[in-house]
Amino acid sequence: MSAANVNVNGYYVIPPDEVDPVVSARRAKSRRTRWIWIGRAAVVVVVFGGWQWFTAVGWVDKFFFGQPTGIVDSLVHLFTVGTAFGSIWENLWVTVQEAFLGFLLGTVTGVIFGILLGSNRYLASVFSPYIKILNSVPRIVLGSIFFVAFGFGIFPKILLAAVLVFFVVFFNAFQGVREVDQNLVANVRVLGASPLQVARHVTIPSAMSWIIASLHTAFGFAIIGALVAEILGATRGIGLIISHAQGTFDPDTVFACMVIVAVFTLVAEYLISLLEHVLLKWRPPSRSEAQAI
Repeated sequence: MSAANVNVNGYYVIPPDEVDPVVSARRAKSRRTRWIWIGRAAVVVVVFGGWQWFTAVGWVDKFFFGQPTGIVDSLVHLFTVGTAFGSIWENLWVTVQEAFLGFLLGTVTGVIFGILLGSNRYLASVFSPYIKILNSVPRIVLGSIFFVAFGFGIFPKILLAAVLVFFVVFFNAFQGVREVDQNLVANVRVLGASPLQVARHVTIPSAMSWIIASLHTAFGFAIIGALVAEILGATRGIGLIISHAQGTFDPDTVFACMVIVAVFTLVAEYLISLLEHVLLKWRPPSRSEAQAI
């Protein structure tokens, strides 16, 4: 113990270079998180404050672009008075159902076909041009076809959402399987593992990072699919409210619905992050994650 580190009361003072590195890392992470939230708040203030100012002084026409105060008033009206198509909760629940079921259907089929074609080069070569053709078809055209074939119920909306999700998940699952260490697969097969065991214990866990990463983007596409389908034809849903507000030149309600959808999407994104943590907790932390611990 150096005398230079003893204060006037006779207590030993730990110099900065002897502080526990774990404590230092936690403090640094806490400071970084605090500055992140400050930055996010600053973005909100600048964007919405500037928006309000520009529309108030007339630099931006609020008839076309709305106004933050008008959006707040519209949100209050939606949740207190409701809409021409029922309460906002009924319409939101319809959209949530369509998006969630489409997300689930698109994810399951995308994972299955991605793993199947990624593991079998012959099937990948056979179906490759057809998948590219289907992926190039405009989604709004598919929506029209679904409505002609299945009517204006919930099923065509689920299908359109599922199609958007499918291709995002499929291509990630396909590439994730292709990135699996083939030496590891060969060693497992030498030990007598069946194709199903190889897929269960090697291929799927190795591709899981790719699949989970695709879910963050895929859920946004599920919301888009549900909203587009509702705009094409529906009796309930947030997309129908947006379409009606657009037809009555009410941009505040359009943006208010976007705020509602954004909040719901952020909640879903948080739940997907929790799922990612559960499914990938076996994975060693990456370099950036390790530095933050």
